[in-house]
Amino acid sequence: MTGPIGIVGAGAWGTALAQAFASDGSEVLLWAREPELVAEINASHTNSQFLPSAALAESVVATNQLGDLSDLSVIVVVTPAQFVAPVLSGLNDAPRDLVLCAKGIEAGTGRLMADVARSAAPSARLAVLSGPTFAHEVAAGLPTAVTLACEGGEAQWRRLAPLLARPTLRPYYTDDIIGAEIGGAVKNVLAIACGVVEGLGLGQNARAALIARGYAEMLRFGLSRGARAETLSGLCGLGDLVLTCSSTSSRNFSLGKALGEGRSAAEALSGKNSVAEGAHTAPVLADLAARDGVSMPIVEAVRRLLAGEAPARTVVSELLSRPLKAELGDTA
Repeated sequence: MTGPIGIVGAGAWGTALAQAFASDGSEVLLWAREPELVAEINASHTNSQFLPSAALAESVVATNQLGDLSDLSVIVVVTPAQFVAPVLSGLNDAPRDLVLCAKGIEAGTGRLMADVARSAAPSARLAVLSGPTFAHEVAAGLPTAVTLACEGGEAQWRRLAPLLARPTLRPYYTDDIIGAEIGGAVKNVLAIACGVVEGLGLGQNARAALIARGYAEMLRFGLSRGARAETLSGLCGLGDLVLTCSSTSSRNFSLGKALGEGRSAAEALSGKNSVAEGAHTAPVLADLAARDGVSMPIVEAVRRLLAGEAPARTVVSELLSRPLKAELGDTA
């Protein structure tokens, strides 16, 4: 198996990665579901639907045939979390490297993306690419650091890192796949909560407190699943959390802001080209935490908001009225 890097998914993040990998002239084969988007990328080297700010290198070639990626040794999977299973089922099962970029948990099963991929592509060697990344900045060549978690340990890292690293895209190694995945999934839900704080006009103090208390929830859940604390305190956990809890460039933050301003989840999500992964993750994450006895009150608050069970101000008041306790070493 040879060939260029393959990317499955031509949304904003998939397109940004395609441009980053092609920035030195490397060939990238980018799969998109929409034939009209494939035609645009190949003819104009633009993606006006998902990343209009980017001018793509000519070495980025698009296709809507998954079979065109069959002979590639490295495929980067950048579809939304709820579509990873059906998309991977359309690829041949071969002993290649699959680099997973979706930040979410599969609804209905509670599976992380690596578990989904192991089921759909049992012959693949898995890695997870995650971290604080706004797509438009990566596509523009601005400096970005990410976590590259390799299931195959340092041998896989030595193979993948030179293929994926670029002067402005710097991966850091871990073998903690679980930590990398949980950091990315949980931070999307917490970003919705921070957007609610913004929409309600509660101020910077409240946002900082929510980030800190949200990180405590991420850590509790991650440790309960076998993640390592140092992974969650790094780029793919705390780093990603800080970025997405601070800017309307985050789809999840923008969703939360709309909820805080009084819009329903259905209204806030309607007409969007891109997916706010946290909206799908929140209910399954809340269910998993409740089942396992892991206290995640902020995640549960986001679930209630998305379900329309209470208005934003009521949910915030309930969080603030919880019993007083010590900050460190708490389990509730």
